[in-house]
Amino acid sequence: MTGAAKVAYVFPGQASQEVGMGFDLYQSSPIAREVFYQADDILGFSLSQLCFNGPEEELVKTVNVQPAILACSIACLKYAQESVDALNTASFLAGHSLGEYTALVAAGALEFDDALKLVRERGRLMYEAGQRNKGGMLAIIGTELGLIEEICLYSGCNISNINCPGQIVISGAIDALNEASKLAKEKKIRRAIPLRVSGAFHSSLMEPVMAEFQQLISKLPLSTPNYPVVANVTAQPLVGISEIREELVKQLRCCIQWQSSIEYIRDKGVSTFYEIGPGKVLSGLIKRIYPDAEIFTISGKQSVV
Repeated sequence: MTGAAKVAYVFPGQASQEVGMGFDLYQSSPIAREVFYQADDILGFSLSQLCFNGPEEELVKTVNVQPAILACSIACLKYAQESVDALNTASFLAGHSLGEYTALVAAGALEFDDALKLVRERGRLMYEAGQRNKGGMLAIIGTELGLIEEICLYSGCNISNINCPGQIVISGAIDALNEASKLAKEKKIRRAIPLRVSGAFHSSLMEPVMAEFQQLISKLPLSTPNYPVVANVTAQPLVGISEIREELVKQLRCCIQWQSSIEYIRDKGVSTFYEIGPGKVLSGLIKRIYPDAEIFTISGKQSVV
């Protein structure tokens, strides 16, 4: 890498999915099609058809949607590296929650087949944790962190995502979330939106599955990344294998520091971001964090570049 490179790749997480994602690349790009073939073979079922045709109620299941988004994002990356002239070598990579695994694949730290199997297990464990301790997530829009910290203190919820100015997500048990919603109304917070998820992700309610997940991570083959991957938990680059293992375990129950991650990348001189994968969720968040950023999306053949 050189000091002149001013580009970051970012990869989306859960909630970016839609039925039909990746199908145009599957039809038109041999290198993207091969990614979907590999994913089907690795997992032993047609993940590609689930991406392309649904049904939506199966696609959105945590155990399915995590490998689906990862596979689709890698297909977009392979297509872009081969076909998009504007794509430059990245100075930094980052991914939102699940997207961090895609970033590690893109950085050469994690093999695609290992990542695909791991995130399917991650999805299974996250769902199991949600079944053991019923909970959910609530997006709180249009207020400051300090006020949300106060709400969490009194409700028993945890802050699970700091996405951008004015958008913070909290997680907790059902009763705790109900109390948080009540407190938000009392404090005149304009929007508190329940998310469509199967558990209280990135919170203490993930604790029942942490030991099993840590065992999986301890056996995971890893390599030193070719590019710095900015970690969700610390908003600092992951440069060593031990750091990656620690990050992936902590990330399951700790807050996703997306705003701080983008601010770190910005402060290192990056002004151009490519969101690579389904949807445009991260592009919207980055624009709120860094209004002057130049942002491109690569989500299919008709990508904005």
